[in-house]
Amino acid sequence: MMGVFRAAATVALLAAAGAALIQGQEAGQEAPIAREIQYLSAADDTMQPALFYRPETDEPRPLLVSLHTWGSTYNTGVTAYRGDRLAAERGWVFIHPDFRGANRRPEATGSDLVVGDIVSAVDYCREHANVDESRIYLMGVSGGGYTALLMAGRRPDIWAGVSAWVPISDLKAWYVEHHAKGSRYAVDVARSCGGDPTNEPEAEAQAVKRSPVTYLANAVDVPLDIHGGLTDNIVSFAHSLWAFNAVAAEEDRIPDDAIAAFVETKEVPPGLRGGEGDGTRGVVFSRTSGKARVVIGRGGHGAVSIRAAVEWLAQQRKGEERPTDEQAASGASTGA
Repeated sequence: MMGVFRAAATVALLAAAGAALIQGQEAGQEAPIAREIQYLSAADDTMQPALFYRPETDEPRPLLVSLHTWGSTYNTGVTAYRGDRLAAERGWVFIHPDFRGANRRPEATGSDLVVGDIVSAVDYCREHANVDESRIYLMGVSGGGYTALLMAGRRPDIWAGVSAWVPISDLKAWYVEHHAKGSRYAVDVARSCGGDPTNEPEAEAQAVKRSPVTYLANAVDVPLDIHGGLTDNIVSFAHSLWAFNAVAAEEDRIPDDAIAAFVETKEVPPGLRGGEGDGTRGVVFSRTSGKARVVIGRGGHGAVSIRAAVEWLAQQRKGEERPTDEQAASGASTGA
């Protein structure tokens, strides 16, 4: 499968990535324009809920699959995360599935049921709209970014591009981080995995099975846009760097000791290529390898730009070669 970057004003997208906070100013806090539907999940032949939007056209249109956050469902949480209005602006098909709700039980949290639900959501869109198969996009923030990365690795054949913002990539590591804080997120992981993944072998195996880093090597041909926040105290930006390393060529991977130093000091280690940032636009570090890009911005867990995610996705199509970095930086594309 060939997924790609089109020539684009990459610097402008990086600016948007580092600057915008998800407070609803991009997509608004209005009621969703997508309508509630039920679709059949092939995972277990059950009806599952989603929000769905279909443009008034019979022409083939891109599809945006948007994933809810860790503790949300298809119809709760911040409206801006769904991106339905941004999809409608472009005349795209849109779906925001539930995939078993909040990540607090074994049926959710990266389960096989979750994978089947999301694949079936794509199939529903294919049946009820004219979907451009070369432009099926996936987007998620936080827990949605976690599931987006998981789906990139589990079903890389589907996606023309995947944009994951402040994502979790390793459930066991995330459990350790939050167990030390006494955080509810550690409880959520333990409930999902059936126990403490640090000292119960079956729970650890579940954490591995449900973690994106287990599968991301399968996604080397999927354009991936991975964003972390330097001061994020909910999901360490180390998760974004680990996810990047899982798909990057060996020579482009970020050494473990450099990641540890970066996280500890909140400063780019000396000599780390790509660590010059951009100074004024809020990007501290970025690196590209093949079809994957990782960007670390100065913000925290809320430093998310859904509009930048959609703009980046709009540039991706299956079957096109990625331009060089120089072409990407100097080119321009509107990406309908």
